[in-house]
Amino acid sequence: MLNIQGLMKQAQMMQKKMQEEQEKLAHQEVEGTAANGMLTVMLNGKSEMKKIKIDKSLVSSDDVDMLEDLILVAYNDAHNKVEKMTEESMKAATGGLNMGGLKLPF
Repeated sequence: MLNIQGLMKQAQMMQKKMQEEQEKLAHQEVEGTAANGMLTVMLNGKSEMKKIKIDKSLVSSDDVDMLEDLILVAYNDAHNKVEKMTEESMKAATGGLNMGGLKLPF
């Protein structure tokens, strides 16, 4: 017979570790780049943009569309890095257990 109390205790410990990892991730920063590093964006672990740096040579009133595209490329680059960092951190917190997006209710 399964030990329900033991399973609940393990689940609560895992949830606590996951919350601690999420808090740690929120304070980490990731950089995304475009145009060979001429445009960079800095995101925190929550994918919130914290900083953007644009080389002056990219700024042209004649080509705003290109600049907008480069910002999107840099943001998406950083966002993908945040996702990978989060996945690796959660894998470590859960001992490699694939939670499949499961959010524990307690």
